[in-house]
Amino acid sequence: MTYQTFTRDPQGRHRYWARSFVGWRQIRGARPNAGHRAVGELQAAGLLGGVITQNVDGLHQAGGARGVVELHGGLDRTVCLNCGDVASRAALDERLRTANPFFGPRTDEINPDGDAELPDDVLDGFVMVDCLACGAGPLKPDVVFFGETVPRDRVDHCFALVEDAGSLVVLGSSLTVMSGYRFVLRAAKLGIPVAIVNVGPTRGDVKADVRVDAPLGEVLPELVSRLAG
Repeated sequence: MTYQTFTRDPQGRHRYWARSFVGWRQIRGARPNAGHRAVGELQAAGLLGGVITQNVDGLHQAGGARGVVELHGGLDRTVCLNCGDVASRAALDERLRTANPFFGPRTDEINPDGDAELPDDVLDGFVMVDCLACGAGPLKPDVVFFGETVPRDRVDHCFALVEDAGSLVVLGSSLTVMSGYRFVLRAAKLGIPVAIVNVGPTRGDVKADVRVDAPLGEVLPELVSRLAG
């Protein structure tokens, strides 16, 4: 789903919300893993400063991290494209459940990332609700879609965190998207050491001073035990 499709194609937007309504139950039930918890522990021990995430699932916060900058926003919020009101996704889910008491596919049709493939005849039965603040809409998840830009003030804040850092550690990202890769470029330009922990190659490997090809769930808990234990 691109931002352009979401804003210009009412049918595409309706399809998105129908699938998202079903998939939200999967996302809402997700819990932080060992890697998320290790980031929180490193921060609590004073070994990690700012945390910038490209994820939109809130699991870093659930794992104990504080002051997390959600570069691409968060699925736990909605924003009205008409009036700008920001509201809780949980509140929207309750309203959608009331409006769609019998809507939903079998659980085996929901992918691990919360996406659900729904045939058109099922989509026709979904009822979307309007913004409570203005009575219009449309509502959009408070995340940055493909084709949409990250707010400038958020980017500037992230640049400031990088520039004040003694080092930059990249965790579990291929850095394919420029929205994250630009911080590696900035750090390298300023001579700030860069470490990358990821399974497989990344776009930033040539800029890295340290490169670890291994799962975060193994590397980060070990790092905690050695540095913060």
